[in-house]
Amino acid sequence: MKRMIMLMSLYATLCYTGCTSKKEKKEEATKYSVTTPLKIDTSLTKEYVSQIRSVRNIEIRALEKGYLQNIYVDEGQFVKAGQLLFRIMPKMYEAELAKAVAEAKATAIELQNTETLANKNVVSKNELTMAQAKLDQANAEVTMAKFHLSATEIRAPFDGTIDRIPKKIGSLIDEGELLTSLSDNSQMFAYFNVSEPEYLDYETNVKGRGNPKVSLLLANNQLLPYKGDVETVEGEFDSETGNIAFRAKFPNPEKLLKNGETGKVQMIVPLSNALVIPQKATYEIQDKLYVFIVDKNGTVKSRNISVSAEMPDLYVVGNGLAENDKILLEGVQKVKDDDKIAYEYLAPKEVISRLQLKAE
Repeated sequence: MKRMIMLMSLYATLCYTGCTSKKEKKEEATKYSVTTPLKIDTSLTKEYVSQIRSVRNIEIRALEKGYLQNIYVDEGQFVKAGQLLFRIMPKMYEAELAKAVAEAKATAIELQNTETLANKNVVSKNELTMAQAKLDQANAEVTMAKFHLSATEIRAPFDGTIDRIPKKIGSLIDEGELLTSLSDNSQMFAYFNVSEPEYLDYETNVKGRGNPKVSLLLANNQLLPYKGDVETVEGEFDSETGNIAFRAKFPNPEKLLKNGETGKVQMIVPLSNALVIPQKATYEIQDKLYVFIVDKNGTVKSRNISVSAEMPDLYVVGNGLAENDKILLEGVQKVKDDDKIAYEYLAPKEVISRLQLKAE
């Protein structure tokens, strides 16, 4: 009997010890990390989708109608200002010029005869004036014929790169028909759209505005090795998007950039007294961000916050938090409103310095 009582007592002791150990482990498992927002002066790199344009990009069109007799360049070729690009068959215009020159010579002879007769008072001064007017008109026709003939030769108005040439030798070209395009790619414009609040900050907050020296991220995620300058802002907002276009100019000595490319302009924007928190301290419900606030009694309450900017692993808080608010750092998916937790406080500088990944 005594032996049975001793065994039962030992079993009860073991059960009690096991339960106590499990309870202690449970209490240890529910101890969470808590921190506070950090107020710092920092900077943020903002990216804007941009359209890249040549500083000069024009269409080369025919001024005269006729058959395309010669093409002197190839697609993608770099040409110099004044270089001959195309020739429209000039025979008709050469004939028109010869006709105009002949008529001008005949009119000049007629004027000489009229002058002789006018000096002898055979004809009136008005007839002499009319003869002079005819000669002036004939000379104008010569000038016009020379222009038409010269327009059969199409030359480059500036240094640039030839685009596609849709017509081939022998094609009948109409007046005004597109022959090719010419791009001056020595420097490039990058146009990017900025929201109205960002535009107002840029224009009014000179100290806190983005750096006018910007970078260009290309489509292959490589940075252009040259910095650009924000030069100008367009004159009006787009009524549909509410944005306004900025223009930055980039050097392009290797001619890497071409008209029509896309990229992302990167602008460094200073942030003064920014309130930052780790991204892993937040959770999302229906496109809204929340954090858990821990009060002095260790009770958690969810709170909606707004984010004004995003940095690697960090959010810049717009509204919803104060600098001394304690927020749950770990376990945001494991607690709910009004839970009472045990926690340890971690300084925000320490948290951010070792921050690498979001919490699960």
